[in-house]
Amino acid sequence: MSTTLAAPELAITTVRTLAIDGVQQANSGHPGAPMGLAPVGWTLFSRHLRHNPADPEWPERDRFVLSAGHASMLLYALLNLSGYDLPISQLERFRQLGSETPGHPEKGDTPGVEITTGPLGQGFGNAVGFALAEAMLAARYNRPGHEIVDHRTWFICSDGDLMEGISHEAASIAGFLGLEKLIGIWDDNRISLDGPTSLAFNEDVPARFAAYGWRVLRVDDGNDVAAIDAALAEASVPDGRPTLIACRTHIGYGSPNKQDTSSAHGSPLGPEEVALTKKAYGWPEDSHFLVPDEVAAWAGELRARGAAAQQDWETRLAAYAEEFPAEAAEFARVGEGRLPDGWEDAAPTFPEGTSIATRASAGTAMNAFAAAVPELVQGAADLSSSTSTTLKDMGVVGPGDFAGRNLYYGVREHAMGAITNGIAAHAGLRPVCSTFFTFSDYMKNTIRLAALMRLPSIFVFTHDSVALGEDGPTHQPVEHLAALRAVPDLVVLRPADASEAAASWRVAIGRTDAPTALVLSRQGLPTMPGTPPVERGAYVVAPGDDVAIIATGSEVHTALEARTALAAEGVAARVVSMPSFELFREQDAAYRAEVLPPGLTARVAVEAASPFGWAEWTGLTGAIVAIDRFGLSAPGDVALRELGITAEAVADAARAQVAAARD
Repeated sequence: MSTTLAAPELAITTVRTLAIDGVQQANSGHPGAPMGLAPVGWTLFSRHLRHNPADPEWPERDRFVLSAGHASMLLYALLNLSGYDLPISQLERFRQLGSETPGHPEKGDTPGVEITTGPLGQGFGNAVGFALAEAMLAARYNRPGHEIVDHRTWFICSDGDLMEGISHEAASIAGFLGLEKLIGIWDDNRISLDGPTSLAFNEDVPARFAAYGWRVLRVDDGNDVAAIDAALAEASVPDGRPTLIACRTHIGYGSPNKQDTSSAHGSPLGPEEVALTKKAYGWPEDSHFLVPDEVAAWAGELRARGAAAQQDWETRLAAYAEEFPAEAAEFARVGEGRLPDGWEDAAPTFPEGTSIATRASAGTAMNAFAAAVPELVQGAADLSSSTSTTLKDMGVVGPGDFAGRNLYYGVREHAMGAITNGIAAHAGLRPVCSTFFTFSDYMKNTIRLAALMRLPSIFVFTHDSVALGEDGPTHQPVEHLAALRAVPDLVVLRPADASEAAASWRVAIGRTDAPTALVLSRQGLPTMPGTPPVERGAYVVAPGDDVAIIATGSEVHTALEARTALAAEGVAARVVSMPSFELFREQDAAYRAEVLPPGLTARVAVEAASPFGWAEWTGLTGAIVAIDRFGLSAPGDVALRELGITAEAVADAARAQVAAARD
């Protein structure tokens, strides 16, 4: 290492003061954690993290996740000083409109940010996903003497992260699987926003993680660079377990009046305290975003080191490609997120009239596509036999064995969602996860974050309505469709039969830059004739010019029954299947008018769920046959009848619409 480079202490103080200045200038943010974590962050980025700041997307880089996303100025300072394309001018614009330094780390906004974090605990789960993806890709592509996948996932978590339930779920599955290249650093500063963590938190964290099967290391003084360095070095040597480094730090370190207090957590220090703190550091009190030349020189050193590491890997990758050309070609393809040629041709077909639950037909379609798309992997929250998502004869991931394509998450929906997002963000695999639709509430934050990051996560939800029956209202989703449809950039698909289910899978796999939710039935549904254009969001199943009946999923068949009854009275009802609001909304005006002519104002929507959102398609004068209460425990057909989801109710609403239109 060049002797012209600054001592670690000078670089660490630079990290601290950049964080202080960024928060102070924004008059908003969290200075305390970056001040306490600066020695850990700098030691990691300058000595242990394998990365190339000149190429943040290098496939074989170590991944770093700041689960404690409120400490974002720590990450921005480290990225700047490491040589990423994040100039001081961007740090000066912390939390400002259009800057590359948003309040919490956002994937896609900032070079070097791997994943969007902020909601506490999410980054923990994401980090498990990154490590799991690495292990699965290594098992798939590495060959003796050719370890082209061999990197680590590092994350920093706070006391708050460890209070969140998701951290328990994620730590448990990581320990069970033995993700030995996963290394967490716990910022043990014992302060939260409301005050000392002792107000609500006194558990023995190291014992907890040891019980989960983690190796636990300790750093008693978060300013002891030698101890930090030694712990990080030890953690880098795999021993069959994930590692947690418990690091005792001091929030707001160096602030004469705010160190070790909650006032340093989520508010600027204030001009006077900033000056006092800089004085305590031996730093110019009137400095502003100061980076000494000796510290700035580190960027060139780290870029050179990263370039050399990447070049070495590319040389090894070339040797791998010579010996294993097919595997190398596939490795390149999946890393770039390109689907294999002709994958769409794998779609299965189903005989007209066959009655099959869409969870079952979707499972058949998923398996057919998985044979053509080897990067497709799936996991379920102890429900794969019920969600029909098992990839048959494609192996199981288990402790120390990552070659399979089926994951068993156990009853851990929240962590499952975050891990799925981590796998998707890592690149190289297309993850699917599944559970009952009503339990999507446990995953809402992870679904939202997938959409925010435009990750190609696929969420499969079965038992889609009160028609699941006897399990009763706790298991019968009502408001869930409306909630998912309200999430920007998420496509929700509720297919009406086996053909729509297969087409929905084709849509989901083809969406390589955004998430998709498939909502599937428990009960059997007859297969309709024809090839449904699900990718257009809605289409005409049966023609008619007197009234339009719009439905999704199983209620399309209810609409068809109502149409038959109306036809006997001389009323021509058009039945429209609308598996996806979002995809139909994206169509041009001409197609939308073809499906729902503007002049056809007599409209009825039917869905065994909340009516919220349907007025977009029925208009203010249209009728909505839906459910505005919780369900009940009874056989599925009885529950539907008791809650008013019947062909008779739809026909009555259609008659009223036609009469109103004629008056």
